Amino acid sequence: MKKQKLIGYLFILPSLTGVTIFFLFPLLFSLALSFTNWTGPSGQGTEFIGIQNFQRLIGDSVFYQAFGNNLLYLLHVPISVILGFIIAVFLNRSVYLKNLLRAVFFLPYLISPIAIGFVWMLLFNPSEGPINVLLMNLGVDNPPGWLASSSSSMYAIIIMSAWQIMGFNIIIYLAALQDVPRELEEAAKMDGAKRWQITKNVIFPYVSPITLFLLIIGIANAFKNFGLIQAVTGGGPANSTNILPLYVYQTAFRYYELGYASTIAIVLFLVIFSITLLQWFGQKKWVHY
Repeated sequence: MKKQKLIGYLFILPSLTGVTIFFLFPLLFSLALSFTNWTGPSGQGTEFIGIQNFQRLIGDSVFYQAFGNNLLYLLHVPISVILGFIIAVFLNRSVYLKNLLRAVFFLPYLISPIAIGFVWMLLFNPSEGPINVLLMNLGVDNPPGWLASSSSSMYAIIIMSAWQIMGFNIIIYLAALQDVPRELEEAAKMDGAKRWQITKNVIFPYVSPITLFLLIIGIANAFKNFGLIQAVTGGGPANSTNILPLYVYQTAFRYYELGYASTIAIVLFLVIFSITLLQWFGQKKWVHY
């Protein structure tokens, strides 16, 4: 038994090493920095300041705005999951050019977020973009300003993000749908169930663990990804698209307040951890294994 345990530990040693080097050590280092006023390797006079950074965070209006923007930004996760499930169910049936459609839907997930951002900037152009031109042709007198307006910029980012990650959700759902027993669907048809009822009461409960997985990783990514927003708006206009990961980046590498940035990062970690726990304990009501 001791020999078997040793072999088991050797197998998981590479993963444990990676987690320790790239997660645990940075987490502990960031926690230590949150109690200092460190301004970077070239900074001088670094001091231990206790909980002053956390006190500053309580009165930071930009932090609250970024946190609210992040909560709104989370909308793209359920939108992409719902659309991904519907499209996957559609593609799982007999559809003309099924394989081509799968590749087309998955392609945006493989493209760089910066490239995607530049394309959507052209589409969302307030005056000459195809989207607003179409809206004006349909009779909309005052179409949204999208990325140029603080009232609509975050909704434009939500559309862009949902479009990008939807392909990943479709592929994952398609893989899960292959394992749904055909006998269940046939039995439901014999009982007189319609197609939408089979999808709702047979297929979705069977793939609910996959839905939980996609929600967890989607929300976690929403609290750590900022490349698309940085490339398109930089957090503007008027901080309307500034989210917590971007605020951490700006504080650390624009203002060189790495101690305060570490404080924001610790709070961000606690937010992600809390939401993940809520999802994990809430799964008992709707996830079926």
